[in-house]
Amino acid sequence: MDRFDAMQAFARVVETGSFTKAADTLHMSKTSVTQLVQQLEARLRVRLLNRTTRKVNVTADGAAYYERVLGLLADLDDAETSLSGASSVPRGRLRVDVPSPLARMILIPALPAFHARYPEIQLDLGVSDRMVDIIDEKVDCVVRGGELTDQSLMARRIGDLRLGVYAAPSYLERAGSPSHPRELENTQHRIVGFLGSRLGKPFAMHRDQESIKVQGRYVLSTDDGNSYLAAGLAGLGILWLPDYMARDHLASGELVALFEDWQLDPMPLYLAFPPNRHVSAKLRVFIDWIAELKARILKGIGEMNAAPVVFRWKQFDLEGA
Repeated sequence: MDRFDAMQAFARVVETGSFTKAADTLHMSKTSVTQLVQQLEARLRVRLLNRTTRKVNVTADGAAYYERVLGLLADLDDAETSLSGASSVPRGRLRVDVPSPLARMILIPALPAFHARYPEIQLDLGVSDRMVDIIDEKVDCVVRGGELTDQSLMARRIGDLRLGVYAAPSYLERAGSPSHPRELENTQHRIVGFLGSRLGKPFAMHRDQESIKVQGRYVLSTDDGNSYLAAGLAGLGILWLPDYMARDHLASGELVALFEDWQLDPMPLYLAFPPNRHVSAKLRVFIDWIAELKARILKGIGEMNAAPVVFRWKQFDLEGA
């Protein structure tokens, strides 16, 4: 038994929840993966996985062993990529989760350049606006807008998203154009709601010496950024949007800017990853690439304000790392 192959097979079964899926991603037969895991269990003299006809669950011993295996596999990956001539080609599977509008409008169009630079990295991209449990879902990193609520995570602040208030002409024809943000609390007006994020909380708005928080009422609330925008374009309510999401629709006349003499607190954008997860070479280059992408966004469409770039580690901060 090759212990490295066995540990890799076991880790992939835990991550995919299936011997068949693990075999597919490893380009091995299901029989080979099964035999490797069985040999590993025999060597360790513990059951790592509970198998049924429908699913595979990791045992308590298996979960503890999996966390150790992740570090060992990451250390081996770093050892290989640190060799002369190999450091420029990080390789392996990287699991990332990003908000759906950011993926559609910015990240995915830029990925051909990333894969041209790092052809050996296999990117598993989760596209969602839901709250992701990074540790339980075995995600390497997430990109999210809003303040981090889990202070145990390590994070890199990418920038600050400028926000504006917008509505479709069809909505304004039906409900009228509000002249003051407080009018959004009236029964006459509706917003589009957003579940489980900052967009579901009151917005702080400022003008001269006046500061208010606006919540609004909705007839539709969604948990997906693309659906949120589509609902606003359909005239279902008023939107709070980052500039990059509104720009093209504002230029085409599909959206109208409201309260332009008011300012909204910007939304910080973070890349976060688990505090106990080894930062492998492939994760480091992805983090650096996202930082480069942010810089091009700043230059190209100007929807972010420059922000200090900080790695927040358990013991110390690395400025500009």
